[in-house]
Amino acid sequence: MTEVRCRSALFNFKTAEMAPATKKAKKTADSINSRLALVMKSGKVTLGYKSTLKQLRSGKAKLVIIAGNTPPLRKSELEYYSMLSKTQVHHFSGNNIELGTACGKLFRCSTMAVLDAGDSDILSSQSA
Repeated sequence: MTEVRCRSALFNFKTAEMAPATKKAKKTADSINSRLALVMKSGKVTLGYKSTLKQLRSGKAKLVIIAGNTPPLRKSELEYYSMLSKTQVHHFSGNNIELGTACGKLFRCSTMAVLDAGDSDILSSQSA
């Protein structure tokens, strides 16, 4: 691995070769963020673990979004209920702070359920 010391940072040539892959990941993160913003504006969602579980049990949830830093037990429980109700699950790449920000809220959000997509194509994009 070739490394060059600059004034303020360490530049690694291995990561420089992998730059396009991170660009694609950032592009998909931006697209999911814009879709989330549109769902929050025009659709119907519920935020939080307890309300997401209620919607999964009642069968009203169409998509469940789980933040990256959700505890494993909670994540597996949500996946189990999603499997029983045949609901799609999307694992958000960011943490719960970033998911809350993507929803336009000023608080953290670890899980959310999309009940009605509204004008967004978030449901069709997750199935593909």
